[in-house]
Amino acid sequence: MLARFIAAAALLSVAPPALAADPGMTVTKRIAAPDGGWDYVNVSADGKKLLVSRSDGVLTLDLATGAVNPRLVSAGRTHGAVTVAGSTVGMVTSTASGGALLFDTRTGAVTATIKTGAKPDAAAFDPATGMLLVMDNAGGGVAVINPKAQTLVGTVALPGALESAAVDAKGLLYVNVEDKGELAVIDIARRQVLKTVKLTGCDEPGGLALTRQGYLIAACANGHAKTVEAMTGKLLADIVIGARPDAVIYDASRDRAYVPTGGDGALTVIDTKGVPHGIGIVATQQGSRTGAVDPATGNVYLPGARFAQTEAGQRPKAIPGSFELLVVGH
Repeated sequence: MLARFIAAAALLSVAPPALAADPGMTVTKRIAAPDGGWDYVNVSADGKKLLVSRSDGVLTLDLATGAVNPRLVSAGRTHGAVTVAGSTVGMVTSTASGGALLFDTRTGAVTATIKTGAKPDAAAFDPATGMLLVMDNAGGGVAVINPKAQTLVGTVALPGALESAAVDAKGLLYVNVEDKGELAVIDIARRQVLKTVKLTGCDEPGGLALTRQGYLIAACANGHAKTVEAMTGKLLADIVIGARPDAVIYDASRDRAYVPTGGDGALTVIDTKGVPHGIGIVATQQGSRTGAVDPATGNVYLPGARFAQTEAGQRPKAIPGSFELLVVGH
């Protein structure tokens, strides 16, 4: 959300919402890694590695072997890391650099630094146009980057604090505008905003996912996940979720979506075979608010840490040595 790193997040003691069905999942494993802040989590385009954006760079996890590389890429205050399908090019956004770092996915070597705006945040790759996309959380719009030329080719003007984004692989980009409670639809090739959709009853939309059925799920800071029909912008469903959501994780192979909420340590499980609807809650831990799913196994990976008790009004501090990746599975 507006305050990204978990060290600065105020954790809430809130009971997760009650859903009748048992989703049949639990935390099955915890993978230790070095301490530090974290933000978005993505899976590489080839489905083999987990990319975790951290306060000091990009951590990777080999999804087949479980091997952790604590810092494939060294960079300050990273937010979103993605890779380009069929290539060895990766990109991570970094507020320390004021833009995006392109890197070699084999070595982590930075090959280009591209200025994109005051607060580069979420990142995406669009296979239809072959472009990399950077969302600016300070009102700078969407930067469009050519990964082959490794250059900025243009910017889509879009006022507001831009958050998570989703592409339809047909040239459209959907992005949440956090401070306006809206969702914008962008034609990437034409670099043009086609329309904005008001997410009624949604405060500070953060996480966003597009299902293969054509539905958008937006996670809202006020404990709701709104489902919108991508084609029409029609609001179809309202799913109750927990406190402090920051991602919507989508598993197309299994027709499921997940919303991790760090305020109550919960993972809301959503059935997406038709109009999305909640089917259960998995207990995780406070602070775990982003994540990604392994397309091969269906396991969900959530960064997290344990926090020491603090006095009222003070920011919670992570207990040294407690950072880990939670694995939620069957």
